[in-house]
Amino acid sequence: MSSIDRILDRALAGNRISLEDCVALYESDEIEKMGHVANQIMLRHHPEPVTTFVIGRNVNYTNICDVYCRFCAFYRAPGSAEGYVLPDEVIFQKIQETIDVDGTEILMQGGTNPNLPFSYYTDLLKEIKKRFPNITMHSFSPAEIMKMKEVSNGLSLEEVIRAIHEAGLDSLPGGGAEILDDRTRRKISRMKGSWRDWMDVMQTAHKIGMHTTGTMVIGFGETMEERALHLLRIRDAQDECIANGYNTPGFLAFISWTFQPDNTNLKAEKLGPQDYLKNVAISRIMLDNIPNFQSSWVTMGPEVGKLSLHYGCNDFGSTMIEENVVSAAGTTHKVNIGSTLQLIREAGKIPAQRNTRYEILRRFDDETVQVHKDFIMQN
Repeated sequence: MSSIDRILDRALAGNRISLEDCVALYESDEIEKMGHVANQIMLRHHPEPVTTFVIGRNVNYTNICDVYCRFCAFYRAPGSAEGYVLPDEVIFQKIQETIDVDGTEILMQGGTNPNLPFSYYTDLLKEIKKRFPNITMHSFSPAEIMKMKEVSNGLSLEEVIRAIHEAGLDSLPGGGAEILDDRTRRKISRMKGSWRDWMDVMQTAHKIGMHTTGTMVIGFGETMEERALHLLRIRDAQDECIANGYNTPGFLAFISWTFQPDNTNLKAEKLGPQDYLKNVAISRIMLDNIPNFQSSWVTMGPEVGKLSLHYGCNDFGSTMIEENVVSAAGTTHKVNIGSTLQLIREAGKIPAQRNTRYEILRRFDDETVQVHKDFIMQN
């Protein structure tokens, strides 16, 4: 019995793994074993061979940012001739185009733009909901929320989140978590904000009844202990949400991916598919209180995305009608709705369209789906 077998056996038996156990998994190269256990745990949450996806659009409303993350190829500094703020009418047009293809979710994200007053966000959300009452606004990262607080003329964090929630923000994506440890965060950007800032935003959103997603980016040169600590902090926050009985599922999903160093000011060795799949599996094993795990085909590519559906992921994420941040770093994997269905079927799963709350809207099981054992064996 290898050193990780006992850890994996405990996880399969429904017992929690510790921080030290998590580090041991990261230090192991027995990725297939971890993937098998992660897949078994996923099947307990989702016994049917269904992989969900959401039809959504990224709307990058501004690229002006004063955090200056070294890994970001998308932002432009305040005053840059290349900086922009999309006109409201352009945003409305993008939302209408999303609805026209049966889309349900808008992931509106941008930089931390110091030139936008807090009223910009509340007025825009109110107008969006007035025009498009059925669209789900799954928008703004914790860093953007903290910028809103900064420009809000003295509002508390809870007051800011309540105000934008009442204006029309439905849920919060987990962008900007990177690694929830301040040593690595300072390396990324000295103005990024602490891991506690990110978590405070998420826990405040949970307190007022909003659900969120957790994220993780590996490949900044972080230690295995820092990766494990990141997962533990997410798990602890979810425990706290459940214990407090908030009217929300808290972190409804978890998404991880690898740092894309091309075209950025932060040089690092680009991690490969094995590193990504190991992280997916360990995350599923560690985070026993989060039901949904998204595949990150945008960064890893469709083939690795398919394989991740056997390493703990039950969801293929968004069709990403538009995506500018990742593509600015030279990663341009685009998947339309038709190929999303095909890729999910090739992985031996039944595709199903969901909404942001992971409620299934439509299943696409009109075609016979067979488990592609050859696909699994070859990879």
